[in-house]
Amino acid sequence: MRQELHSLQVTTRGKGLVAIDRPVLDWVHDSGIETGLLTLWCRHTSASLTVQENADPTVREDIERYFESLVPEAPGRYIHEDEGPDDMPAHLRTMLTNTQLTIPVADGRPVLGMWQGLYLFEHRSRPHRREIVLHLIGE
Repeated sequence: MRQELHSLQVTTRGKGLVAIDRPVLDWVHDSGIETGLLTLWCRHTSASLTVQENADPTVREDIERYFESLVPEAPGRYIHEDEGPDDMPAHLRTMLTNTQLTIPVADGRPVLGMWQGLYLFEHRSRPHRREIVLHLIGE
């Protein structure tokens, strides 16, 4: 049994879903681990991780619009606005999604469905550099 640990840096352009499939798939492949369990951990309280449709970009647009209506930026609505009107909504959106994903690995690849992609979901308006920690255990 082996373990591998890696830190993936993701640059965002502001709110939205950023595909992270390629660097994750490449890192798992390069690890040489054929069978195991992959954990992805987002080290932030205003961004999250998700597995979502990767074929039709309108799915991502609908998800982004849904979260805008579910947790709107409304000045005066929230007490915590230290970093601007998107501050507290970003924290709430992170709470409603995931900061961790766990995915089985088989044949040296994360076991994802045909139309499943891995995404960092940026909840802040301005660009950020986000860190995702990847931990793989297996053989």
